[in-house]
Amino acid sequence: MPLDYPIVAHTLDNGLQVVISEDHLVPEVSINIGVGVGSRHEEAQRTGLAHLFEHLMFEGSEHVAEGEHFSLLMGHGGRCNATTSFDRTSYFESVPRGAAELALWLEADRHTRLLPAVTEANVDNQRDVVVEEKRQRYDNQPYGDALEAMCAATFPVGHPYRHTPIGSMEDLKAASLETVHGFYSQHYNPKNTVLAMAGDLQAQQGIEWAQKYFGHHRGSDQSPPEREDRPFISALEQPIRREMDGAVPTDRLYACFRLPDVRSPDYLACAVALDLLAGMATSALHRELVRRREIAVDCGAGALGLVEGTSMAYVVIDVEETSDLDVVEDALCAELDALATAEPREALMQAALVGTQRGWLEGLASIEERADIICRSMLTHHDPHYLNTYLDEVAAIDAAAITNAARRYLAPQSRAVLTYRRAGEAA
Repeated sequence: MPLDYPIVAHTLDNGLQVVISEDHLVPEVSINIGVGVGSRHEEAQRTGLAHLFEHLMFEGSEHVAEGEHFSLLMGHGGRCNATTSFDRTSYFESVPRGAAELALWLEADRHTRLLPAVTEANVDNQRDVVVEEKRQRYDNQPYGDALEAMCAATFPVGHPYRHTPIGSMEDLKAASLETVHGFYSQHYNPKNTVLAMAGDLQAQQGIEWAQKYFGHHRGSDQSPPEREDRPFISALEQPIRREMDGAVPTDRLYACFRLPDVRSPDYLACAVALDLLAGMATSALHRELVRRREIAVDCGAGALGLVEGTSMAYVVIDVEETSDLDVVEDALCAELDALATAEPREALMQAALVGTQRGWLEGLASIEERADIICRSMLTHHDPHYLNTYLDEVAAIDAAAITNAARRYLAPQSRAVLTYRRAGEAA
């Protein structure tokens, strides 16, 4: 049975897209503002700016003092945060129904009147915060540099997904105040923004508030450079390898692959194939490497869905202490070959599909997650009803589609391999 969450979509005269899903079960409203700017929009030698604004947006705006965004919402029993990805930046809060208009006013002030508060001192302060974040979360964590290395191995030099949202600290330190202001003016404009609301509000009221607080904004005269549609990068013709340094608790292997963009039907088939390979307790790698041969202690797989031509898949395997990384990699390749040559058993395929369905429904059960899914769907698929139709696309995937996708995109020779070895081990 198709999902039928209520959706009302409206576009303001300035181009800002508003999408509202009413749900009056709990007196709470979740607001999610997505801006179509992420690390892929950054120029060479100017990386890290998209993520920097995730921080600067909480440092005050023309009518809101530093720290006041948090304190006002928390004082009304709300919560808020933000996140930056390769393709977008999201700002979100969940508040009691009575504080929804306050939350929209706060968001409008920083999305339309931020630059008066973006001073040299604020930029310097938040640069230091980002540098410390990178030091703690990436540089000094076991496997903390894995994503950066995976992207560098999977995407060629000059590709917008080759660098991660945290960016280069050297680029960030070199960015002038003029550069920072220019980045905001180019990307933070209403035509590049989606405002999603879910929860206990009337759709018409939400549209009226959006018009009241955001409708006046026309953006700046600056606009992002025109981006040509980037085609899918062909799969690697032969494996590439990289040995990673660092103190790690166990040997680990990452295998990365190029997938089609997230809007492609093949992308969903690849995502299901990855679940069959390593995403479930009954998956092939768990059965063979962890339980039967006991050469791995854990494994997993996932897909990083991206919009500009090419996405990325990864398989990660933690190697058992007495086992050899090369043996584990050979076993992985054998399972990849099997996935591409024999259609999966019906029971396993249904388990993977049901797992995908369960995850989607669990997300939609939360109005906070629902607002995020709506916002992300608008920015990615340009479809406000995608949350209701996604499972129909999943249900249409059959065994042949999975096998064909695995053969095309997940072949062993197309892997980029990263390996971590415990200190003192020889390669």
